[in-house]
Amino acid sequence: MKKSLIMMLALGLSVTTISFADDYAKCVACHGATGEKVALGKSKVIKNMTKAQIKTALNGYKSGTYGGAMKGMMVSQVSSLTATQIDAIANKIGK
Repeated sequence: MKKSLIMMLALGLSVTTISFADDYAKCVACHGATGEKVALGKSKVIKNMTKAQIKTALNGYKSGTYGGAMKGMMVSQVSSLTATQIDAIANKIGK
């Protein structure tokens, strides 16, 4: 019984870790799997941006100093991202 509980806990932690391993995952719905979409018909196509531009945009959204029509939505999306997560997203999507 104890072994089964430990195995289930370990499996649950593994699944949780895998599902949160990709920091870009929450962006996919609007921006597309590779950043190819114009999010909600208003954003830039982020796959065309450099890594530095993506970092600048995400950090600007986070601080409230960047953005246009979707600024309010993006501030709430990036507010909990760490610098490491922002770098990971930029490295995954940026040129």
